[in-house]
Formats: sequence, C-alpha cells, structure tokens
Amino acid sequence: MREHAYHSPAGGHPDQSDLLTGRAVFTEAYAVIPRGVMRDIVTSNLPHWDGTLAWVLARPLSGFAETFSQMIVEVAPGGGSDRPEPDETAEAVLFVTAGAVEVILAGEAHAMRPGGYAFIPPATDWTIRNRSDGAATFHWIRKAYEPVDQIAAPKAFVTSDAEVEPVAMPGTDGRWATTRFVDPADMAHDMHVNIVTFEPGAVIPFAETHVMEHGLYVLEGKAVYRLNRDWVEVEAGDFMWLRAFCPQACYAGGPGRFRYLLYKDVNRHMKLRLR
Repeated sequence: MREHAYHSPAGGHPDQSDLLTGRAVFTEAYAVIPRGVMRDIVTSNLPHWDGTLAWVLARPLSGFAETFSQMIVEVAPGGGSDRPEPDETAEAVLFVTAGAVEVILAGEAHAMRPGGYAFIPPATDWTIRNRSDGAATFHWIRKAYEPVDQIAAPKAFVTSDAEVEPVAMPGTDGRWATTRFVDPADMAHDMHVNIVTFEPGAVIPFAETHVMEHGLYVLEGKAVYRLNRDWVEVEAGDFMWLRAFCPQACYAGGPGRFRYLLYKDVNRHMKLRLR
C-alpha cells in the first residue's frame, strides 16, 4: 500500500526580515490562498470548541464562494467540541491531515488519523476530540444540504484515503486518477469531496469550463495550474477557489505526485432565482 503525505499549516509568523511579496491572488473568477499566509494572526476561534484554531479558506460571500465553507482546523491535545455544528441543515466532510481525533458519529466512535475521511449528513449528532498528546489537523467542509422530494438524505460513513481505490481517468494510463468517496450516480449526495492525483508529467489536457464551483487544497507536490487566463504555480498547502465556469487546466511538473482535495457541488437542478 502506497504511503500518503498531507500538508498542514505550520502557523506562527514570518520573520521581520522576510519580503512582503507573496503569491496570494483574489479575482472575480478565482482565488489563491498560498500556504505562506496561513499564519496565527489569521485564525478564527469557534463557539463551543475548546483548544481549537481555524483557518477559514472559503465561506459564502458575494463575489466569492457561493455553495460551501471550508476550514482547516487545528485542535490541541484535549481540545475539540461536543457541539461542533450550529446549523442543522449543514452536511459536512472531515478529512484528517495530521495527528489523531476521535469522532463520535451517530453514537459510534471512530479513531481518525491522517487520510481519515468522514461524511456527516445534516441534523446528525456528532462530537470530536483530540485524545492524543499532539496537535491534530483536519479539513472541515460544509454545505447547506439541498433535499429532493422522494430521495432520502445520504447516510453517515467513515473511511480513509488508503481504503478507497483511485479510479483512472479514461485514456491516461493511470497518470490522472480520482479517489471518489461517493458514487457519482448517487442522487442523495449534492456535493463531492474527492482526492485528485497526477503523476509527474500528467496534465488536464483542456480548459475545463463547467457549472461546478470548486475548492482545491493541495495535499502533496506542486504543479502549474490554469485559472481563468492565468497559469499559477501552486504547491502543497495552497488553496484555490474556482468560481462556476472558471476555465481550469493543470500540468504536474514533478518531481513527485501532485494531489489535492477537491470540493464540488453536484446532482441538483440549477436555481433560477438569486438569493
């Protein structure tokens, strides 16, 4: 079984002698939040969470993300929450990148370590605690679930990156593959959070232009990513937001694999009225 590595923010602050120039970009079509700006000064505290800091990467906001929220959450030993979710309409995915947490989901305890993945349906009782001696870090992706008549809401599940076999994209000889934690044909799910893997030299060979909004967090490696009209260098620890219909492509230059955690909204009719 192949070992996986996942980047987590280091926090702290840069030295006073460091240059101010960085790679952060915010446009009408996309945003890049590079790893170097994820410092302690930009973290948020959360109600009913103990020993916890959160880097907010995306939130519903005019001119920015519309369908989802994404945070990187760092929990100190003994920290966590017995009341983590304030919105009973919210569904969520947790993806652990460092340390270990215990998630009690619908009454069942799960020990989650790096690569651990949990889907949490709306109106679900759950808790999360770091019972280890070191800090734990995970991604928390949230979306307001869109119910559909005569289709039951999806059920909770816990799995891991190591347990799900990647599916190669057609015609790529396995150089571009997607780890799908949910069956794309399952209409109960209105969001997918997958892991996309490119071997060195692999590409997205056309400018994808489609209705799905994306959040991409680079877990491993580096690449040059096409965002709208721009080619942008990205590396492990960077986050990208892509508005619906923002053209995108990718070239994974190596020397190692390029992997990212990918959010997208799926499987629902298009709303015909703005909020």
